[in-house]
Amino acid sequence: MWARAREAALAREPGHPRSEEQSIASTIVESRLGPVRQTYSGTKEFPPLTKAYTELSQVVRESGLLVRTPVFYSVVAGAIVLGFAGCVTAFILLGDSWFQLIVAAVLGILFTQVAFLAHEAAHRQIFASGPANDRLGLLIGNGIVGMSRSWWASKHTRHHANPNRVDKDPDIEIDTISFLDVDAAKARGVQRWITQRQGYLFFPLLAFEGINLYVLAFRHLFSRGEVKGRWGEIALLTLRHALFIAPIFIFLPVGLAFAFFGVSVAVFGIYMGASFAPNHKGMPIIEPGAKLDFFSKQVRTSRNVSGGWWATWLMGGLNYQIEHHLFPNMPRPHLSKARAIVREQCATLDVPYVETTLFQSYGIVIAYLNRVGLAARDPFDCPLTSPTRQLNVE
Repeated sequence: MWARAREAALAREPGHPRSEEQSIASTIVESRLGPVRQTYSGTKEFPPLTKAYTELSQVVRESGLLVRTPVFYSVVAGAIVLGFAGCVTAFILLGDSWFQLIVAAVLGILFTQVAFLAHEAAHRQIFASGPANDRLGLLIGNGIVGMSRSWWASKHTRHHANPNRVDKDPDIEIDTISFLDVDAAKARGVQRWITQRQGYLFFPLLAFEGINLYVLAFRHLFSRGEVKGRWGEIALLTLRHALFIAPIFIFLPVGLAFAFFGVSVAVFGIYMGASFAPNHKGMPIIEPGAKLDFFSKQVRTSRNVSGGWWATWLMGGLNYQIEHHLFPNMPRPHLSKARAIVREQCATLDVPYVETTLFQSYGIVIAYLNRVGLAARDPFDCPLTSPTRQLNVE
């Protein structure tokens, strides 16, 4: 089967195959005249492979990798419940002690682990029933994590449909960080200063991502647009924040209470960002009009993180990003088995399968963001006279 698919693919691909560096790297480089514009990948660079996903999907289904795994998720949920119980017990026993900040950090980790489950429920990986997954996602996403399920579902669905595609993927739209050179070039004032250094500032800025997610949730739910189940989400969010914040300020001194809240939210934001960032940042950016087949679009824009079972627990299955994008409703325990099948298909079709270590992926993300940030340089700053540039005269 793979041999037939390979022959069909080679028949459609003129010329020699591109190297991995040519296919994967979509960067901004600095010449003697300043930053060169970011290049976008399109149909020419990635010829369509029309039958690649159909054949792959058939093998995956026949292997039983889309079957739900209730025992696994019961164990994960039980471990998280025990973790929360331990935090509550420690909070009561410690009282007015700065050791409470350890409890706050652990809570930030637990909230992120629950967010992973909410993400999987949104993709209908946990239960066979769609409504059951939706109810679970609403309960734990709004009621425990503090995020808006409807906001997340809309944003994440658009991302999965068009990962790294300009004007389509909300995950590469400008926020505090610019992911495209055209956005970086528009930065002014403090925003420009941040953009010029955004790679190095990326992880420190993630400390504020938890608060940002809370604000975005309420902003979305109080917006004028149509939101299904608006008031139910608002009620769950309000109850969640009340149950989490009130005890902190009731039982702890004000200074310690603010520190507790800050640490928990900062750890949550950093952990969330550090789990989602390695997946697509620094991978090819797809031009708006490109017509790509599903297999090429998902594989070429995604990056896996090696590490096996520990990476899967640490990142909630997001380390298998390629397999997750190809099969969004595949339960977490089956992603590692799907990896072998997908790698074989990619090797057969000469499609790069990108996998790095966790720390290598962070290095790639930081370098990519710094290259994009070059576009925020002052256009009137002559690169030949810049104090940071060195000229070698031979």
